[in-house]
Amino acid sequence: MLERTPAAEAAAEQSVLPRLFSLRVPFLRLAAGGAARRFAGFSWRYGAILIFLLAWQLLSQFNIVDQSMIPPFSKVVAALLNGFSDGNLLGNMLISLRRSGIGFGIAVVLAIPLGLFMGTFQRFESIIDALLQMFRQTSALAIYPIFILLLGLGETSKITIICWAAFFPLLLNTISGVKLVDSRLIEMARVFGASKWAVFRRVVLPAAAPSIFVGLRLSATTALLLLVAAEMIGAKRGLGFVVINAQYNFEIPLMFAAIVLLAVIGLTANYGLLRLQKRVCRWQQAGQAKAGPLRTSRV
Repeated sequence: MLERTPAAEAAAEQSVLPRLFSLRVPFLRLAAGGAARRFAGFSWRYGAILIFLLAWQLLSQFNIVDQSMIPPFSKVVAALLNGFSDGNLLGNMLISLRRSGIGFGIAVVLAIPLGLFMGTFQRFESIIDALLQMFRQTSALAIYPIFILLLGLGETSKITIICWAAFFPLLLNTISGVKLVDSRLIEMARVFGASKWAVFRRVVLPAAAPSIFVGLRLSATTALLLLVAAEMIGAKRGLGFVVINAQYNFEIPLMFAAIVLLAVIGLTANYGLLRLQKRVCRWQQAGQAKAGPLRTSRV
């Protein structure tokens, strides 16, 4: 075999480098294009929030609005960080999450099975629908004093009012989801010999799942709203207590910090439920992806 001289090896390396560079340039362009698309998607989705926060900072910083009433967003962030560093906000946040989580969990355990049953057996629904509608139209804040009289100012009354408020949106969306199942799918499953339990498990429940997740998101939002109201009455811990106590003591940055933290918790819960819905209802995403080009072509 012939040995390669150093000059031949250098020439070979010089011939390889342009080929490697020519392969690297399209890859870099593709990566840059993907990063640009991700940035554009982020800006399109969250640009309004960023503009709002920037306007908040500038209007307050330049005294266009009263800083004593609406402090700059930078001061709110500083109060938020200080509250987490000294453990005040973190401890109250964990207490609030425990209360809302227990109330929301009880509502889920009660509302989804009852909604599936009422949606399947419409005669049973017609019997108790009027009673449920009467309770649903009654404001949870209006009956909260009744819960306080019966259960006291402790944790039980707060968890109960959260469960009460979160129960009805989830129940009604579950019933609606079962009723909107295409009857042709049920008939087709029965033609192929599926049992009632198989029809319910493989047809009714998957078809009603998107509506159930809408109810879960509405109920989670309602649970947070009632949590704040419940903690403002007779509570000594929790984010709602922090808001009302900071207002009384004129600690306005801390008050806004607790409000911002509640908003972040709500957004996180909503995003988490959306991600869970995408994982559970993969068939829905696939159906939308297939139907998308057809709808576009029609337009």
